[in-house]
Amino acid sequence: MKRTFRLILASLLSILFLMNACNSDDPPTIVIDDTPGETPTDDEPTDDEPTDDEPTDDEPVDPPGVGEEAGTVEFLNEDLVSDGYVLINDAGADRVYLMDKNSIILYEWDLPFGIGNDVELLPDGRLLGIMKAEEPDIQYGGQGGKLQFINPDSSVDWNFDYSTPEHITHHDVELLPNGNVLTIVWERKTAEEAEQAGSSLAIDVFPEAIIEVNPATDQIVWEWHAWDHIIQDHDDTKENFGVIADNPNRINLNYVTDKEGDIMHANGLEYDENNDLIFLSVNFYHEVWVIDHSTSTEEAASNSGGNYGLGGNLVYRFGNPKAYDNAMGERLFRNNHHPRLLDGMDLGKFSIYSNGADLEQSTAYELQLPDPLELQVNTDNEPAVAWSFTDEALYAPRVSGMVRISSGNRLITEGDFGVWEVTEAGEVVWKFHTPGFYWRSYHYDTDHPGIVALGL
Repeated sequence: MKRTFRLILASLLSILFLMNACNSDDPPTIVIDDTPGETPTDDEPTDDEPTDDEPTDDEPVDPPGVGEEAGTVEFLNEDLVSDGYVLINDAGADRVYLMDKNSIILYEWDLPFGIGNDVELLPDGRLLGIMKAEEPDIQYGGQGGKLQFINPDSSVDWNFDYSTPEHITHHDVELLPNGNVLTIVWERKTAEEAEQAGSSLAIDVFPEAIIEVNPATDQIVWEWHAWDHIIQDHDDTKENFGVIADNPNRINLNYVTDKEGDIMHANGLEYDENNDLIFLSVNFYHEVWVIDHSTSTEEAASNSGGNYGLGGNLVYRFGNPKAYDNAMGERLFRNNHHPRLLDGMDLGKFSIYSNGADLEQSTAYELQLPDPLELQVNTDNEPAVAWSFTDEALYAPRVSGMVRISSGNRLITEGDFGVWEVTEAGEVVWKFHTPGFYWRSYHYDTDHPGIVALGL
């Protein structure tokens, strides 16, 4: 009963917080307003704040608990449905639970701070997640402020707070092979700093950074800042002036003229252990940026050093050639989420969910990355499409993602609907639906070590 009460209370507080965040006039707090029903254009960002679902005056209903059905399932071809469990990240309700293919909830964690979006199950049965800070000063959709390891009994094994008026972690978190943790950060640049750098906006802006944290010491041991690698053609009297098309490894500071200051809005990262690279999904640029992690922090702030000799400049980028004034190549992404590298026989491929906001049609892609990864001026630098799936019923303008299942099927999260399972041939074999705001879902085989560690 206590657990149920906490879940209801957390959901109500989350709704009240979102309503307040979208209407606040408090100057120190940075908030993006997300107007439901508004269709973004090519250069207008979409926000991940789950404000689509308006609160009602209905009496609270107890959410389903362990042993109960989480929602409705459709078995469209049961013979082809993969055996396994699905970890649901429902950002709208701040819930993370594990369910079977009948939607029976098998396990749920008590997360009093709510999720800042991504939470994954580790092989030892713990969760790694990004959670919400208690009183964040920066409140864009997807903000976090806390990194945590959560034990199976919901106790906190490790907590790292990173939320101040100057920076906050957000959206995604990644465990590295060395045990360190990668995450994404918004960092404040004042209007004066932005103007000197050549920004066309007369406001504070919040570009992206990546930090690597050692959980044993709580020390930041590596970092990368997009601000060190910008270029602009807006004002030749300011810093970073240059020809954008001639510098594909640098980031056009003024590509997005978001009046709220969230000028990039990264929303996912993936680590390539084989090549020591980071793949960063950048939603408002409709791109993925590839960054050399082999650099030192000093090299990452420069344009030289590391395995690729580029320092922190972009090794590769793809999804939207317009973002760096490249007339060659076809734009593929229209808002993008959940970057993911494939392995095994599919090593060298990469999957991502394109929301298709201005098309009102989402597409899940698997792409064949070029080898080597490099950028050329006035050249089609885009990867080849190896596999894709879309459906007239598949459309979520925000969040969402896809993972490959060991059977070869794909698990696709449609952010404002639920989850689909699709075969290699594109046949939809299973669907799960219940009202929610689904950041991602992850599929685990029944013998996955994390599942075994939970005693399931």
